[in-house]
Amino acid sequence: MVKTILAYSVILIYLVMTYYFFSAWLDFFLQDKEMNSAQRSFSGVILVLASILWPIVVPFAYLELLKFHKKHKKIIDILTDKSNSSIHW
Repeated sequence: MVKTILAYSVILIYLVMTYYFFSAWLDFFLQDKEMNSAQRSFSGVILVLASILWPIVVPFAYLELLKFHKKHKKIIDILTDKSNSSIHW
């Protein structure tokens, strides 16, 4: 009984997160007006695959984000300091 509830809970969480990632990534996908029809169809396939395989895709995307932040840390710090100083007048 407990195993069944746990299995359904895991499946439900997986499906909810799949929907969340798909809808968020679809918004980014639809905002890009510079793609031609071949790029758009290929990107649609990637969008569906990435949404289904989000437990694999998201950690790798996060690692890429961390690498980018490490590489450009000085520029990011300058920009955040500049934006914080303009807020405090």
